[in-house]
Amino acid sequence: MEKDIDRIQKNRDTDIVIRIDDFGGKPGVTIREFVKSPTYTGFTKAGLRIPGEKWDLFKASINSITDSDLVVVDTSQKI
Repeated sequence: MEKDIDRIQKNRDTDIVIRIDDFGGKPGVTIREFVKSPTYTGFTKAGLRIPGEKWDLFKASINSITDSDLVVVDTSQKI
């Protein structure tokens, strides 16, 4: 079973693909880079797999990140 959930463009030649799959009969979520180039089109080795039994832990970790955590603060300015 493979089901693509989303595809996020990283740059012109690379997407990040999120999919549900089963590896060795065990379901999980795979997040991998997919490249399109003149020499190769397909998934790279870059990525990760979250086993289904760890999904709730992973989801809680991701959901704990707030928008303000991702804001770059300029500390170079002096008062």
